[in-house]
Amino acid sequence: MHVFITGGLGFVGRHLTNTLLTQGHEVTVTGTRQAPEIPHSENFRYIPADTSHPGDWQQSAAGADVVVNLAGRNIFKRWRESYKQQIYDSRILTTRNLVAALDGGSSAIFISTSAMGFYGNRGDDLITETEEPGTDFLATLSRDWEAEALVAENKGLRVAIPRFGIVLGADGGALAKMLPAFKLFLGGPMGTGRQWFSWIHIKDLVAALQFLVQHENCTGIFNFTAPQPVRYSDFTTALGRALGRPTVLKTPAFALRLALGELGDAVLASQRVVPRRLLEAGYNFQFSDIDSAMADLIRTGTRK
Repeated sequence: MHVFITGGLGFVGRHLTNTLLTQGHEVTVTGTRQAPEIPHSENFRYIPADTSHPGDWQQSAAGADVVVNLAGRNIFKRWRESYKQQIYDSRILTTRNLVAALDGGSSAIFISTSAMGFYGNRGDDLITETEEPGTDFLATLSRDWEAEALVAENKGLRVAIPRFGIVLGADGGALAKMLPAFKLFLGGPMGTGRQWFSWIHIKDLVAALQFLVQHENCTGIFNFTAPQPVRYSDFTTALGRALGRPTVLKTPAFALRLALGELGDAVLASQRVVPRRLLEAGYNFQFSDIDSAMADLIRTGTRK
């Protein structure tokens, strides 16, 4: 199987690529770096490209059996208006260019990611895939991003859109940014700590992506979050417990908003998201609860 991945050098892309190569698949990856560290495998090909612009890279996408769209500028930077436009364009234009490249007569599977930011700040609401979008920047971005991907259905392609929760891994993503502070006894809840934290272990995320590929009935929207979301205070407690560290220092909401601007509100948002459609399709989570996930991730991290 030939898998084409945009944004394949990022945290999620690296894990997905390594898993696919281990299984003997052919993987082509795009990224904006000119000389990155890449896997040493005859089945791996790297194409440096800015996928928000049309180019020769589209020919490789057109020939793939599976196309996974992970491209997008990092959202965890201060959101000046110019950078918000870059965040938006990197996702919308890449997706548009991918759909343009895919042949309507192809049997390719198109997996185009989105995010639980689609739902906006929802307090204690229990959120399944049928909920309407929010109205903030991330919600508008996710709505438009998904709309671009669904155009591929008009070409007769099978399209699946996973809405990622907070992806937890020992070597990247949100957890890697938190660990230094927690190891120095400086970790704790943000804001009140009562907001819901919807997460997914990187191993489950990669396995669930493969599950979508393997099951032909899997189309449309899927929440990619563990079945048991937790309050943010419970997440930090579980992380502290796995590290053997206290988690008593709180970061006040006003300090986050002062430091991060509009991004601070997104970080403090409460989203109690559950993966109803994945569970109904028969996916079995390796890590359903936060304590087992934290124990595995900290154990994995200490082995490196």
